[in-house]
Amino acid sequence: MKPRDTETKRQREKALVGEMIALYCKKRHGGKHGLCPECQALLDYARSRSDKCPFMETKTFCSNCPVHCYKPEMREKIRQVMAFAGPRMLFVHPGAAIRHVIETKREQKRLERK
Repeated sequence: MKPRDTETKRQREKALVGEMIALYCKKRHGGKHGLCPECQALLDYARSRSDKCPFMETKTFCSNCPVHCYKPEMREKIRQVMAFAGPRMLFVHPGAAIRHVIETKREQKRLERK
């Protein structure tokens, strides 16, 4: 993957995580005017992890990564966000949700071949 493609992928991942956290915050914390401090801290943390990820070129999603770089507390928070927002993304951002399902299936097939 070219450096430009990697950066595009990184930005797309950060945007998607931001959308998921925003959806979670709005529905769970009543965030009408932006993110609550807890969700903003999670978003900042997720973005910083993405910025520092050495595997961005080859990984599809953090859940498939061989190195789990999130602190346990933040990892649990992002799991909660993903479990809540993931299924709802089909209604909010259908294109991103469908792309995620397709990429997940591709990754599973690739890992099965190894």
